[in-house]
Amino acid sequence: MSTPLRLVVWELTLACDLACEHCGSRAGPRREAELSTEEALGVVDQLAEMGAKEVALIGGEAYLREDWHVIAQAIRERGMLPSMVSGGRGITKERAELAARAGVGSVSLSIDGLDEVHDVQRGVRGSFDAALQAMRNLKQAGVPFSANSQINRLSFADLDAMLELFLELGCHGWQIAMTVPMGRAAERADWLLQPDDLLLVFPKLAQLAERGRQGGLRLFPGNNVGYFGPHEDALRGHLSPEAEGSYYQGCHAGVSSLGLEADGAVKGCPSLPTGAYTGGNVRSAPLREIWDHSTELAFARRPRDEELWGFCKGCYYASVCKAGCSWTAHVFFGKRGNNPYCHHRALVHDERGEREVLTLAEPGPGEPFDHGRWDVTVEPARSERGFARPALAAPKRKLRVVS
Repeated sequence: MSTPLRLVVWELTLACDLACEHCGSRAGPRREAELSTEEALGVVDQLAEMGAKEVALIGGEAYLREDWHVIAQAIRERGMLPSMVSGGRGITKERAELAARAGVGSVSLSIDGLDEVHDVQRGVRGSFDAALQAMRNLKQAGVPFSANSQINRLSFADLDAMLELFLELGCHGWQIAMTVPMGRAAERADWLLQPDDLLLVFPKLAQLAERGRQGGLRLFPGNNVGYFGPHEDALRGHLSPEAEGSYYQGCHAGVSSLGLEADGAVKGCPSLPTGAYTGGNVRSAPLREIWDHSTELAFARRPRDEELWGFCKGCYYASVCKAGCSWTAHVFFGKRGNNPYCHHRALVHDERGEREVLTLAEPGPGEPFDHGRWDVTVEPARSERGFARPALAAPKRKLRVVS
């Protein structure tokens, strides 16, 4: 194996009990021909042989597979850390206790604002209260838990209150990522941040990181949060040496991370579009073979200077950053190499009296992990910074917790 495998993010099923308006995978119905229990346990064995450290079980909603805890326990028994990411609608006391018995090391609950803002994004009335109850159920069962949130024009105003809530509930961490136009999120352009909005967002995230550390909560910036602005050390300086330092060092897709889809498709990162980045399927080739030899997985291991374009091509940090998160670049422009969600980039444009504006040019086809195509133009900077929260439409459904 050419590089060490640290994190595997495994979509156990695409079935979901929420209706999130910003869902990149358009989760809801199960995929056709999802892996059987026997096939999934075979994948666990292969991951252990490859030396994987952590396997994060996601969906859809992972617990909607009846064997989710069997798979989690097998991961633990093979010497890896099983974790979960969940919307929390159906993490009952019984499921929390199953997670504890299976050895799940941590569950990350997706919370994208306070009650009204969260419920609008998650598409189900009562989903915020259910996620908080999930945290309480996990705490009672002795399972560590954290939060993860998408940063967009809806959630931004709630970030301070969210931090206080997470501290009160006992979250050990908070992972943040920028909402990008994949799947249903591409249809909510009014929710997405514009590049010059980052001039407000990143100072706020740095403040939250410091306040969180003081309260015992670690803020983890996702791979599309950065890069090389004045707050990079505040956001990444607390990460362990295993995280490769206190500044962003390029996309980890296929370098130290692996994504698995419920039907066995293999990608370097679970968020990348399926069509362009699937390197094989566990039903047709061993995982190690796909990892070592698939060109779709290996792109981030190779020199990437030739694929850079636009602002990123001439950037001072290009040799290290490599245009940042490949997922973010691809879902905006249909190819890697130019990332508009960059703090350094926004600062450079602002110093020139300019700002970049992203406009949807071509919608996506309406498939899981799809995206459209956006144009980026340069305009004079706004005289005042700031943005209004978009109008909140009522969630479509009432909550009925699935047991």
